[in-house]
Amino acid sequence: MANIKVSGFTLAKGKELKGDDAFEFKRSDEITIAILCDGVGSADFGAQAAQRVCSYMLTNLKNRPLSWSMEKSIKHFIKNINNILYVESIEQYDREELVTTLALVVIEGNRLYGANVGDSRIYLYRSSQLTQLSQDHHEEDEMEGVLSQAIGISADVDPYYFENNINQNDKILLCSDGLYTIMNEDILASNINVGAHALVKKASLLMQDNLPDDTTAVIVEINQTDQFCLLKQQKLDIPEHLKEGEVIDGYKLNKALVQNERTWECEQHGQKYVIKFPPYEALEDKKLLDLFVKEAWNAKRLKAGFFPKAVIPKNRTQRYYIMQKIEGDEIKKYLKRRLLSIDEGVHLAIFLLHMSQFLLKYDLVHGDIKPENIIRAQRKGKTYFKMIDFGSIVEIFSINSLAGTPSYLAPERFKGHSIDEKTEIFAIGVTLYESLSGKLPFGEIEPFQKPTFKAPKRLSKLNPKVPKWLENIIHKAISPDENRRYQHFSEMLYDVEHPEVVKAFYNKNTPILERDPIMTCRVGFVGMFILNLVLLYFLFVK
Repeated sequence: MANIKVSGFTLAKGKELKGDDAFEFKRSDEITIAILCDGVGSADFGAQAAQRVCSYMLTNLKNRPLSWSMEKSIKHFIKNINNILYVESIEQYDREELVTTLALVVIEGNRLYGANVGDSRIYLYRSSQLTQLSQDHHEEDEMEGVLSQAIGISADVDPYYFENNINQNDKILLCSDGLYTIMNEDILASNINVGAHALVKKASLLMQDNLPDDTTAVIVEINQTDQFCLLKQQKLDIPEHLKEGEVIDGYKLNKALVQNERTWECEQHGQKYVIKFPPYEALEDKKLLDLFVKEAWNAKRLKAGFFPKAVIPKNRTQRYYIMQKIEGDEIKKYLKRRLLSIDEGVHLAIFLLHMSQFLLKYDLVHGDIKPENIIRAQRKGKTYFKMIDFGSIVEIFSINSLAGTPSYLAPERFKGHSIDEKTEIFAIGVTLYESLSGKLPFGEIEPFQKPTFKAPKRLSKLNPKVPKWLENIIHKAISPDENRRYQHFSEMLYDVEHPEVVKAFYNKNTPILERDPIMTCRVGFVGMFILNLVLLYFLFVK
């Protein structure tokens, strides 16, 4: 989640090189998790317990059952790891040795979930006020400082659990007791803006760099609330049927642009636009709704010349979004009349690679690069391109078998591999091959088919106008062997912009005659010449 920033830092007590504290955090588009554990120093294996609890909670919360509520997940996994460590301690050491405190927060959408066991604390900093959200687990006054609860200290555990909404500019602080015993809440509040590293260093400075206890801080900063979540929560109707001439919020529907009649050309104040609606089933299907809201959110936020301008009207009465209408042809339709010129092919390659680099800044990839999703348009006699599909854009390294079109998928995608730069480069290569030849390099691949990727025909045999350097780039991009393919967008882009450095590329099983016909002829000529000399020698000797 680009709207959330997380930082963490720890220092060991005194002159120690390593302490008993541990922390972990993970951010993604869907969820942010931050965990801090303070291994109990009186136990020999407190540090090990702290690290194990961090890793266990992070892994399980990332992969929790979707049917479970967040509260159930957090409490269940805390009880599990507590039982694991307690049983292991008793079996191996006959006493409680794997003991640690725990403080954790999870942010999903605009909701904060948290829990703690022991005396590691969680604070919320909002509107210049610091509030403790966690609850210390200490014995009664006569046993002050002694933990009444900790992970691994007994067979059962009762974590303190809480929930809250988050606001823009909120900061959440997780810290071990080593920090808040040195810095009271007023000092923490006045220094929380400096970040976790500086906060811990300041605590160390206050103690003349001789900390009495291990000291750790993790700070979660909410730079912006989750707009995706806010969009999803809007109570909007989804029309079941749409018809020509219908007016929705001032947009008149002119004609359906796709068969399912969910994307239309529309008009408002004489200006033409494209309006897109989710499937009607999204009213009841959470996954379909999530996909559409994410598509609309990406369309709105990805402001760059690669895509049509898009808006989500503030006062809409139904669920849809509006895009700029680009006057031109989908490349797939254009190819039925003629191929792209070589100059257009080079321009398309540069366009797709720059677009992919732009998405990479957001940790995104397009996921469905193909001629159907690219518009070829003209402006003042010059050709330009636009990518018109937002529905397949996903986080890089996603494993999503539904993303993409089979004929443009890299071989490793059929084996369940994640989407990355190499798989996107393959799709770019197939798109360029088709745009310059009118043919798919590996033929039409149907959904659920298990294709075989034989060496494709050399591009120049289908289109003699394609220069060797461009042919080599495209064949390297569509290599079935991912290790021989371009590894990064920047590598391929460099070659496209520097034809003079491009090296010949052939598949491993390409015959030598096809790889280098001139050299083959020279070798053949020399061989025949030597053979003739040998024959003449034997002829005259006899």
